[in-house]
Amino acid sequence: MLVYLSKKIAIPNDAKLRCIGWHMGKGWIACGGENGLLKVLKLEAQEGKDVKAKGLAAPSNLSMNQSLEGHNGDIHVVAWNEEHSKLTSSDQNGLIIVWFLYKGMWYEEMINNRNKSIVRSIQWNKEGQKICIAYDDGAVIVGSVDGSRLWGKDIKGIQLTHVEWSPDGKVLIFGNSKGEIHIYDSHGTYNSKMTIQCLTNATGAVKIVGVTWYKGKLGYIEPNCPCLAIAYDIGRAQIMRHELDTNPVKIDSGMLVTCIAWNNTGSLLAMGGSQKASGADKDVSVVQFYTPHGEHLHTLRVPGKPLSSLSWEGGGLRIALAISSFIYFANIRHDYLWGYFSNTVVYAFQKPDHVEHFVIFWNLVSNEKFPKMVKNLVLIASCKDFCVLITRVGDGFGQYSLLLCNALGTPIDCKYIELEPCFVSMSHTHVIVTSQTGIFVWHYRTMSRLAAPELMSHLMSRKSTEGQERLIHVDDHPTGNSEIPVDFKKAHVQTGDPICCVCNSEKAMVVGRASGTVQYYSLPKLALEQVFSLKCRPHKIALNSNSTMLSVIDINGVLNLFNVEKKNKDGSVGCIELLDRKDVWDLKWAEDNPDLFAMMEKTRMYIFRKLDPEEPVVVSGHICYFNDMEVKSVLLDEIMKDPENPSEELIAHMEIKSLRDTRSLLQTVGITDAHQFIEDNPHPRLWRLLAEFSLEHLDLEMAEKAFVRCSDYQGIQFVKRLKVLDSSAKQSAEVAAYFKRFEDAERIYLEMDRRDLAVDLRVKLGDWFKVVQLLKTGGGAGDDTILIQAWNAIGDYYADRQKWQHAVTYYTQGKNQERLAECYYILEDYDGLEKLASSLPENHPLLHSLAKMFVTVGMCEQAVHCYVKVGKMKDAINCCVELNQWDQAVDLAKKHNIKEIDSLLAKYATYLLEKDKILSAVELYHKANHFIEAAKLLIKVARAASEQSLNPMKIKKIYVLSALLVDKFRSVLKDAHEAEKQADHSKEDMLLSTESSILDNPWRGAEAYHFFLMAQRYLYTGKIESALTTTLVLREYEGVLPLVDIYSLLALCSCAAGTYSLCSKALIKLESSKELGEEQRLLYDQLSLQIFTRHPPKDKVSGHIICPSCGAEISDWSFACTTCNMKFPICVATGQPQLSSQLWICLVCKHRANTVDMKSFKNCPLCHTPKP
Repeated sequence: MLVYLSKKIAIPNDAKLRCIGWHMGKGWIACGGENGLLKVLKLEAQEGKDVKAKGLAAPSNLSMNQSLEGHNGDIHVVAWNEEHSKLTSSDQNGLIIVWFLYKGMWYEEMINNRNKSIVRSIQWNKEGQKICIAYDDGAVIVGSVDGSRLWGKDIKGIQLTHVEWSPDGKVLIFGNSKGEIHIYDSHGTYNSKMTIQCLTNATGAVKIVGVTWYKGKLGYIEPNCPCLAIAYDIGRAQIMRHELDTNPVKIDSGMLVTCIAWNNTGSLLAMGGSQKASGADKDVSVVQFYTPHGEHLHTLRVPGKPLSSLSWEGGGLRIALAISSFIYFANIRHDYLWGYFSNTVVYAFQKPDHVEHFVIFWNLVSNEKFPKMVKNLVLIASCKDFCVLITRVGDGFGQYSLLLCNALGTPIDCKYIELEPCFVSMSHTHVIVTSQTGIFVWHYRTMSRLAAPELMSHLMSRKSTEGQERLIHVDDHPTGNSEIPVDFKKAHVQTGDPICCVCNSEKAMVVGRASGTVQYYSLPKLALEQVFSLKCRPHKIALNSNSTMLSVIDINGVLNLFNVEKKNKDGSVGCIELLDRKDVWDLKWAEDNPDLFAMMEKTRMYIFRKLDPEEPVVVSGHICYFNDMEVKSVLLDEIMKDPENPSEELIAHMEIKSLRDTRSLLQTVGITDAHQFIEDNPHPRLWRLLAEFSLEHLDLEMAEKAFVRCSDYQGIQFVKRLKVLDSSAKQSAEVAAYFKRFEDAERIYLEMDRRDLAVDLRVKLGDWFKVVQLLKTGGGAGDDTILIQAWNAIGDYYADRQKWQHAVTYYTQGKNQERLAECYYILEDYDGLEKLASSLPENHPLLHSLAKMFVTVGMCEQAVHCYVKVGKMKDAINCCVELNQWDQAVDLAKKHNIKEIDSLLAKYATYLLEKDKILSAVELYHKANHFIEAAKLLIKVARAASEQSLNPMKIKKIYVLSALLVDKFRSVLKDAHEAEKQADHSKEDMLLSTESSILDNPWRGAEAYHFFLMAQRYLYTGKIESALTTTLVLREYEGVLPLVDIYSLLALCSCAAGTYSLCSKALIKLESSKELGEEQRLLYDQLSLQIFTRHPPKDKVSGHIICPSCGAEISDWSFACTTCNMKFPICVATGQPQLSSQLWICLVCKHRANTVDMKSFKNCPLCHTPKP
């Protein structure tokens, strides 16, 4: 960072200034002084169209200079309300005036005069809604922006000197004449007294000269950053993170402090005052600049005294100083995190409330920006084709990463170090990172610099760091004869002369130390070659292109050159060549000439050839490139105002005097004289300029000579091609195309009536839109072929930009079916994809790709159609299997006599069963028409559910589904036999024999749970007789229902119905069941004892029914006649014996019910099929 004075404004009548305030938003400067002097000024930058005259380089004039009248005494305080653009001022009489702007003039809005004491401090809160006024006698008044008083307080026995709001407006801190800081809440309630640690060991009376709290409007440079600064007149200060911080940053400036102020981002604290000049007894006014962590960055000496007040500009690029009867303005040149490489500017910035740095890679050729978020960014360096981003790993301070990136921000390589990076330098081959004591050298290697055999060995040895990285201590004297192991502990050894800067080139590295010692190392062997001594502390150093000259900018901005190779009279090597240029803050050596360099002195750029400067150019940019007699600078100050949207206007281009003179000679004198001038001052860029000018005038002989002198082989070949052309018009067109004036070249071809040459030109350029336009306006042989090529190229243009609908239009015209299919697929236009597949002939190679596209989106029928058209039946079947279209797969297998389908089906089903996906296997078999296998699996599921005593209704549904599948199998088999007119039932017999119990009566399981649920329903609704009758039916289903469930229900129903004989038999059955354990049997024994001690095991007299066959009387719960042995069918609607001849039969399950009982049912009670 460098600070230098740039402007001075004198106050009329030599009135002494006491205070100054700069409105950060609008730029108004309020200054108050003796005898009621109060002025509002505004510096307006007169920026023109010239990019060089922007920012700090733009001339500034006073656009406002108004004296405000209303005070009679000396002005002590001025304070801006940033949010409402109001000015508050107070004088020695205690008069307070609030000013507002109306039509370009400032007027009084409110006046307040307490007439008891003078005002010592006035502060507005962050939102501008509240104002706090501190009086000398201890009175405090807090008011609102509209002038109303919110509260007041008298602090007895204390003289107040300062007041400040916290950023959130919840805390007020007051400084008093004793040097104490008291903490209050926003309502005036006392909280505590602040601990002042910076006054430790201080003697005598101290006075607070500044209390300032950065409000965080533009965010913080890091989380938990110190932002509350308290300074004392003896030069001591402390910076706290909050008002209760027990570990503040302590500063001892060594000067008498009068004022302090934060900049707009809270990254710099300016402390103004005076100190003894070195070698003199008198005091000089100085401003010292510190980081929030107390690091001293710069000291600015200012003429005159005393320095009574200072204030920052809103952009943080200037600071105003009130000294005696003058206002001095100083420019601040910040050390941004940035770099330039491969036509790309990389820079970092932070947004409010964001911890990460935003890094922008801005390509100056294409104007593309590639943003990247980087956490804990520390430094940036760049060179040639790459840049390195140095970041802190994690939240601690131990490990750092070096991230090598290309121009797109893509990481190429990474290195981790345990060294705190303070300075970094980069060349085409090396990255140098130094702490204050250690030097880390990374010889990075990228893929672009490795040959094919070397590339493999590099990839195989990435874990080895030998020869790629080295680490030395700054006090070491390496000879380069042996490998130096990387030991980061060695770099942490303290030294009395720390490193303060570093630079390197392809073959050398230079390290500057605080004492002025400069150490020169050779690369890549890293040997200490020479040690020089300077009479200053270097701040920035740089080597020229051949590493023979070293530029040194010291901490005061003084530039000198150091000849590394020149011998002195005493025989020593190294000689200082004095330039004595002051206020220098940037320098760049030419990459192609060791005698040329460009430097920035204040807002002027000078280009030097050795020690001779050219005429300066007014600009305020950072020099990023100096090569080929051209200097390029980046206006980073302007970019940082809107860092996410940099403009090409913020890149300044300058040419050196030789280039400008040559250009002038060519325009005014001619080629011959210019040629002689270039002969006397040779440079490849000048020869190239001559060659280009000669081409423009078709002087091919001179152009060829010039191209030879600048070693431009392509230019030589171009001239040779021009010589064989048969007309000057063609030559002019080719020259125009060479200089990228393609419109002119096309116009010349069309004037020659050579539309074909114009088309060829546009084809070479890839300007297919223009090709189409030219072809449509004319015709000729081969135009259709070129036109189709153009349509496809335009389609590619839109496809590359993901404008697929536009691409479809042009691919259709270009008949590019392959690319058209890709666009349809991406657009999810499956109708278009299907039409394309239908339009293709059989065995077309694109059909296979289309089939794969259809498979990925589940369109089985279309995929099969494509596979069939190319004759790939197995792929078609595999497609059906993948999409679970097993019926279609079976049909295809049968139609094309492919026998692998059954084995594939079995394999897939086995896989599902292994994964315990039984229902998925059922669905698979069902879709493949393997109904018997599906039914078996369902019965297996039902039995498992029965064993787990799950919901009986669910089990019944499973049995119903299995029975329906068996019936469907029989129906399909019957239809197949009838179609073939065969009576051979061998296949059916084989299947029936495999699982006769299932196929003989598939509805048995459904019947069992149907009657079991019905009996439960009767029992719970109080229909005991019906429940008993239905329960007796369950005895026929002992193989399906659990025996315990059947007979426990029978015992319950019979006991409730009074048929104790049946109850006794049911209990005996339970007691003898092997399904019960000993404890359960014992419980049933006890239950039997309790029942039959009260009731004998006899049935009560029940009702009788007449057997429809023999007319005998039988019990109403009997299911067979004891006389004729006729069995009665069971009604599925009631669960009772069916004696009536009026029957209803279900068309699906074939079960019967009484017609009368079915009147209340809409569906079959068993299979739930709707009644017809």
